[in-house]
Amino acid sequence: MTPASLTDTEARVLQQVDLERGIGELLDLLAIPSITGSAAESEGQHWLARHYAQIGLEVDLWSMDLPELMASPDFDGFEAPRDEGWGLVASTPAGGDGPTLILQGHIDVVPPGDLAQWQGDPFEPRIVDGVVHGRGACDMKAALIANLVALRAVQASGVQLSGRVAMHSVVSEEDGGLGAFATLKRGHVGDACVITEPTSGDALVANAGALTFRLSVPGKAAHGSTRYVGVSAIDAFLPIHRALAELEVERNREVEPLMQRLEIAYPLSVGILQAGDWASTVPDLLVAEGRYGIAIGETKEHARAQFEKCVADACAGDPWLADHPVRVEWSGGQFGSGRMPVGDPLLPLVQNAWGDVTGTPSEALGAPYGSDLRLYTGAGIPTLQMGPGSALHAHSPTEQVRIDEFAQVVDALVLVILRSVGTA
Repeated sequence: MTPASLTDTEARVLQQVDLERGIGELLDLLAIPSITGSAAESEGQHWLARHYAQIGLEVDLWSMDLPELMASPDFDGFEAPRDEGWGLVASTPAGGDGPTLILQGHIDVVPPGDLAQWQGDPFEPRIVDGVVHGRGACDMKAALIANLVALRAVQASGVQLSGRVAMHSVVSEEDGGLGAFATLKRGHVGDACVITEPTSGDALVANAGALTFRLSVPGKAAHGSTRYVGVSAIDAFLPIHRALAELEVERNREVEPLMQRLEIAYPLSVGILQAGDWASTVPDLLVAEGRYGIAIGETKEHARAQFEKCVADACAGDPWLADHPVRVEWSGGQFGSGRMPVGDPLLPLVQNAWGDVTGTPSEALGAPYGSDLRLYTGAGIPTLQMGPGSALHAHSPTEQVRIDEFAQVVDALVLVILRSVGTA
């Protein structure tokens, strides 16, 4: 960072950044196994609420009315079972009539999976050669702590803000966005939002969407020794699988420029196959479930229609399926795409802040996965993602975040706060 790139106020606030304290807090938060839908998810929210209160923020911590939220016509659904959900928003006191900046992150993490693939316990975080390892390290507890450390530096400096900073910590991001949906429903909005998802400092301004589908493929049962008098639902699924692969290719021929760096911008993937209940019986039903990528700017209705036509055409061309068509259902999460308005000043502000810290302005990109960005932009709040860690390590047994990158994001967030909210 060159001195010429900073104002005296910015330099003063950056001197208050307590990186060592932040890393200690990150290790404490990573030790809470806040898997989506679990009781520890709520434990993490209460842990953060206490830390927000310690720096003088106005804290709104509430128990969500799950039945009411699920009954909302614009609710996208979720996948993990849950008995409770806690919302958490903490804001600086009103300083003036300046804008409100939201710093958002999610407390929930995905399950660790096969423990044998981890180097140690996923929820016993460790630091090796300047890298923090553990479930949630990059997705996205380092980001939540980066938000806290940056705002605490502002508070510690004594600088008075012209507007407000609101910290949104949400649950259920991993399975659909219930937490962000509830937070916005409660009326917590702002003039701009930075979601500190792992981007390695890049500015993600758009997300593709994703729909969860279920296919029921019929067969005809028979004894395995006379399989020729039956029809295997597994064999019947093969032309459907080929048709879906061709649909993926067709939908990726021309993609949004923000997504052109990706090998597959809008993936279509089958994640679950279930067929048969006896080894010597020809299976009479196969159920396939998967994820169907939605293009940026595409409606869910248009995407569903293309998918259903693909399946119907494949059935029509198959002797068995023509008379016994596959049933298509849309289950689980149904998430649209999202994009920050083109030309919004938040993008260059964040890019320049990252450039002032690292010497290289961040690149504007799109992402093939869903996030809460779609909900905030859908609420009319210009939103982008910029945070520590790489999505390549998210959801994996190598999940990690580099401490030097964490420190860079904290400094960049300090500049984003000061430059977007303003000082009195």
